[in-house]
Amino acid sequence: MYKICLLPGDGIGPEVIASTKDVLTALSIEWDFVECGIGFGEYQRSGSPLPDATIHEIRHADAALFGAVTTPPNIPNYFSPVVRMRQALDLYANLRPTRSIPHSSSRPGIDLLIVRENTEGLYSGIERMEDNGSRAITERVITRTGSERIIRKAFDLAWQTGRRTVHVVHKANVLRQTCGLFRSVALEISKEYPDLTMNEMLVDTCAMELVRAPEQFEVIVTTNLFGDILSDEACMFVGGLGVAASGNIGMDAAVFEPVHGSAPTLVGTGKANPVATFLAAAMMLDYLNEIESAERLRCAVNDCIANGESTPDLGGSFTTSQVTERVIGCL
Repeated sequence: MYKICLLPGDGIGPEVIASTKDVLTALSIEWDFVECGIGFGEYQRSGSPLPDATIHEIRHADAALFGAVTTPPNIPNYFSPVVRMRQALDLYANLRPTRSIPHSSSRPGIDLLIVRENTEGLYSGIERMEDNGSRAITERVITRTGSERIIRKAFDLAWQTGRRTVHVVHKANVLRQTCGLFRSVALEISKEYPDLTMNEMLVDTCAMELVRAPEQFEVIVTTNLFGDILSDEACMFVGGLGVAASGNIGMDAAVFEPVHGSAPTLVGTGKANPVATFLAAAMMLDYLNEIESAERLRCAVNDCIANGESTPDLGGSFTTSQVTERVIGCL
């Protein structure tokens, strides 16, 4: 039996998490689900968007499944619970698979994994105001340790999944110290993988090449902000945010989530696409070494998409609950 921490959060988060719980329950696996609070609603209830009790439950679960949160600006004592969660649990690797789906909005032949450093960089949280509020400064933190482990993770995943090329993406021609360190570590680590080819690419060039020919990429590894932007760009070639899933992986914990936001205008309309959360659950099943169930779930999702059994963002007329019922039927 697996203990899974459910983090519904705000907006459509509770809807897509409830749907995914139903889908997971339809598999022949025993689950122990524990639900915990996170996000703006939790802040209003308890005074913290990420209570210590939630961190404790995630740490002691086999994995966590997260929905979405609202992060309003300029709220006293409010912080991004997602960034804080990643740092508190040292979820250093953000994995964003981008695969073609059987839909007209998707380009064929794409099977890309973006491996993003998840705990430092420009999201290190070190910010300050100077000169009486006329100058704002954010510090970009790149460490050798952080660079080594994310780059090694990318090369390991490339090898394990049968890929043969890794693109190391940086901006070392301008950010000579921070990206320079990231690049030099990548050059060192690449020597440990003689059967893999390392290609380096400037981040602006990579953004252009993703638009021109995304099929050329197998694995991209990069720093926090660059990975955040590039992965959202890449998902638009394979159906958009409604089908984009990610995993946040650490040494002792893992949290899987859809990439979309809380989408408050969709709450209660039945238009929220649960597929991204289903695919996040498939990533979680891979992580738990339930490989056959993960593949069954992906196949069920693709069958529904191919049959036009989808929500309006993919051109269908099905509701959230109807898509969920159809995926369970395919399973």
